[in-house]
Amino acid sequence: MKVQPGAFLRTTLPLDMSNLETLDSGRYHSIWLPDHMVSFWPDSIWTPEFTDLATVSPSPHRHLDALAVAGAVAALTKNVPIATCVVDTVRRHPSLLAQTALTLDHLSRGRFILGLGCGEMENIEPYGIDFTKPVSRFEEALKVIRLLWESNGPVDFTGQFFNLHHARLDTEPFEGRFPKIWVGSAGPRMLELTGRYGDGWWPAGAYTPEEYAAKLKVIRDSAERAGRDPLAITPAFITSCFVGDDAQLAEVMQAPLVKAHALQIPGDVMRRFGFEHPMGDGWRGIHDLNPATMTRERILDFLKKVKIESILACVPHGSPQKVARTLKGFVDAGMRVPKILDYSSMAGLKFSARSAQNVRETEDELMRLVAGI
Repeated sequence: MKVQPGAFLRTTLPLDMSNLETLDSGRYHSIWLPDHMVSFWPDSIWTPEFTDLATVSPSPHRHLDALAVAGAVAALTKNVPIATCVVDTVRRHPSLLAQTALTLDHLSRGRFILGLGCGEMENIEPYGIDFTKPVSRFEEALKVIRLLWESNGPVDFTGQFFNLHHARLDTEPFEGRFPKIWVGSAGPRMLELTGRYGDGWWPAGAYTPEEYAAKLKVIRDSAERAGRDPLAITPAFITSCFVGDDAQLAEVMQAPLVKAHALQIPGDVMRRFGFEHPMGDGWRGIHDLNPATMTRERILDFLKKVKIESILACVPHGSPQKVARTLKGFVDAGMRVPKILDYSSMAGLKFSARSAQNVRETEDELMRLVAGI
């Protein structure tokens, strides 16, 4: 399995698909489409007072439906696989996920990857949707999806969360092959389910190559117990980075939205790097993050407590060459499809204008370092 970068297509307004020809050129393993209702950035500091990004977009939460966007991408490309990154199994019934995935696989002529996860608070609780036992719900949803795909004729299913009565999905898979399922996972149980059901893996948190390798081993051991080929599961990684020289990063790290990135880092992770998280050791990062609860007063108090060094300890940073060397460690740990996110773009328009070039230079350097793997 060769090393090849993944591409990110933002599903926020204004939607920009002008670069699809490049993304379809063969450079990228796949195009990843995030699926959110709400972004990670608190809207209480998404104002011109704190960032000039607010002068061009009135909200960080202008998300489009990733599955609908995937249909457009399928129609406008011919070669590159298209993945949701990731759709949760809380907001959508598994029967709809099963049908939509087959539809997108037909539209793309076999290029669709159904990326799934168990959900994040910010996209679910504000809308009054039940978010109890998300991992159990995820496992049951996977069973329902597979059941509907693989059964001939109507099916019955009685579960804790879903019940099917004479339910049918007679749409056949494109050329006899069902879409691949990639899983976003971090905890032991989700990693075990990734090995049992998944065709690919996105870590929902892996802060060192050693941690990445340990979690990948859990997945592969699970796959082997399930009678599956452990090496057939594609190990990927969405890597948040800060790319720039020392002078640029000194400016970047003072930006309120950049300092707010600490909200995405779990408390126990910061503790492992020798720092105390302003939200406490029990903070679970993106799993606890609900920007609606971060009022102006609360986020300003949080930002005062954030130590820049604590973020840099957890996140790859520096020149494209330095970041690429850091990511090479994850390749050595088993990663094969990296997606580099340059979060220095959150420091403002000046830095966002350079971000795409930062990412490309880092990709090029990483590909040079791993040539032959």
